[in-house]
Amino acid sequence: MIIINRAGAGIIKTAHGSEIRPLVDRTTSAISKCSLAEEVLPPGRSVTPHHHLETEEIYYILEGSGLMTVGEDSNQVSAGDAVYVPRGLTHSLSNTGTEEIKLLLICGPAFHYEDHIFE
Repeated sequence: MIIINRAGAGIIKTAHGSEIRPLVDRTTSAISKCSLAEEVLPPGRSVTPHHHLETEEIYYILEGSGLMTVGEDSNQVSAGDAVYVPRGLTHSLSNTGTEEIKLLLICGPAFHYEDHIFE
């Protein structure tokens, strides 16, 4: 059994100013079919637009609010919203609120950097 607690998870600081904590992914286990990470996006910051050739994602918003863009579609999102991101579609999340956005990133297959293509 592998248990990863958020408090002990590694922190990846992104170029766009967020912090990602890989919880269960290829860096913490032998998992390959899916992965889970937490991201914290400060107010006024945006996830750099990107897409994946293989990976499908779900962004699950735990706290905060912002503007989610998937392909040509943009919508306001807030705590409790789950957003499906199909493979191949460019996507981004902008924190338009005054509080941090805390979200879970669920990927299938498990996230790997080679499949993260910036626009």
